[in-house]
Parts: sequence; structure tokens; C-alpha cells
Amino acid sequence: MLDVVRLRVLAAVARHGSVTEAARALGYAQPSVSHHLARLEAETGSRLVQRVGRGVRLTGAGRVLAERAEEILGRLDAAEAELAAHTGLRAGRVRLAAFPSALGTFVPRAAAAFTAAHPGVELRLSEAEPPEAVRALRAGEIDVAVLFAHPDGPSDGPDGLRRVDLLTDPVHLVVPRDAPGDRLADHASARWISGCERCRERLVHACADEGFTPDVAFTTDDYVAVQALVAQGLGVTTLPGLALRAVRDPGVRTVRLPGQARRITAAVHGEPPDPPATAALLRHLADAA
Repeated sequence: MLDVVRLRVLAAVARHGSVTEAARALGYAQPSVSHHLARLEAETGSRLVQRVGRGVRLTGAGRVLAERAEEILGRLDAAEAELAAHTGLRAGRVRLAAFPSALGTFVPRAAAAFTAAHPGVELRLSEAEPPEAVRALRAGEIDVAVLFAHPDGPSDGPDGLRRVDLLTDPVHLVVPRDAPGDRLADHASARWISGCERCRERLVHACADEGFTPDVAFTTDDYVAVQALVAQGLGVTTLPGLALRAVRDPGVRTVRLPGQARRITAAVHGEPPDPPATAALLRHLADAA
């Protein structure tokens, strides 16, 4: 019997045209995709892919099986959706991943409301930054991901995700409580505190717009630690509003930065309709946000 996971891998290679892109789409390591293809060839007794330069292409047999795989996978997805609709919200499981400041603010309210309304459905929560959450979503490891993106950041692109807008999260300048200056440029000579690589790129870009390059002396993703460093006069930083709602150090002063904000969304993977539990969770997230 053909393995469904390996059929999904073959369909992804056919769809994206390379092992590398298929691995990225599925959230797998590239060697894992190659292993699944090799095992599928062994199961079928047919050569399904062949090397072409640094890439691969499907053989005639590979194209035939990939087309059938798309039909099979589509029917399986439809069957899952129909079964979920039949079961409704009396049983089942839904998995949600969110970044830390969302988990520290509106996500627990949404989770509590969902659990109260649907006690028979198991809700699982995990922490993940957007890149990891997207990979988990596309790999089928979670059902809903709470994500953030900046307006001038990379485009969402045709990645198969559907996004529901939740809120706009303004970005604030964070300085010691008695420090003057409400613009980034007022602190051009200060030492700066930054988070992950993407957050650092965003900070550098914002400071460049005001004519300077920040001296990033400290790096941490912990927004509690960030505020503690600022409160002790060790640097200045920027933080989104959700991080400041989750925890606020009395030793800091914050100023909302005009035009600086990030878009918070809830994302699901695949075509509608969503399973009832997923759809219900999306509604509770929107209400809580």
C-alpha cells in the first residue's frame, strides 16, 4: 500500500519543481524529502524522479503518480473536513501556536472562551515565532498560527496560507523613565537593545530613516529583560504594544512612534471550509483581540 506522507512529498515536488522548494513548503529537511522519494520508488518499483543538473524532474511514471496523488490527497482532505463537520464541536482537537507577547495578552482570553464554549474539544497551545509557526502550520503540526508582520516587511506571498486580521499593534520607543526625547534620533548616541534577527533588521531600518545607525549593545527576545535593562539605564529600545500590555516596568517611559506598527493575524493552511473547531477558534481569537 502506498504511503500517504510519501505521496504528499511527491505531489509537493511536482508542484514546486524541486526538492528544495518542496522541503520548504512542507516544513521538512531536504534529506527527509529525498528519503521519502527513494522509499516511494522502492514501494512502486518505478523510477519517479531523475537528476537534472542540480535539480530534479519527474519521469513519466512520476508525473502519472503525482497527478493521482493530488486526487487522493484532495479526497482525504475532503473526507477529514466532512468527518469534522459531522462530529461538530463535541469532540476532537485543535492546535494553536502564537508568539510570546500574544500568548501574554489576548490568546489566553481566546483560549478560555473557546474551552468554555466547547469543553469537549481539546485545545493545545504552543509558543512559536512566526517563521517557526508557519513551518509547523504547513507541515500539519498545528491548525492555527498567530503571526505578526510589518507593513514594509517581506510579502506574505502565495504560500497557501489564509490570514484573518486580528489587530494593528503599534510600536513604541522605550527609554528610562526620566530620559528626555520622543524620537529615535534623539537617542542616536545611546546604546540600543534589540531582539531576534528580524527585529534587529526592523530597528536598523527605522533608525536609518531618521539618519543614524543604532549601536546595538544587548540582544534578547525577552521583553521583560529588555525593559529591565532600559530601566537601569543600560540602553534604549523599541517594543510593540502587546509586549508592553503583557508586562510594564515602572522604570521605563514609552512613546508611540508614528507610522510604526505591525499587523497581527491568525493564519490557517489550505482551502476552506475549515473544520468547525478551527473556525470557532478563529472567531474567539478575533473577539479577544
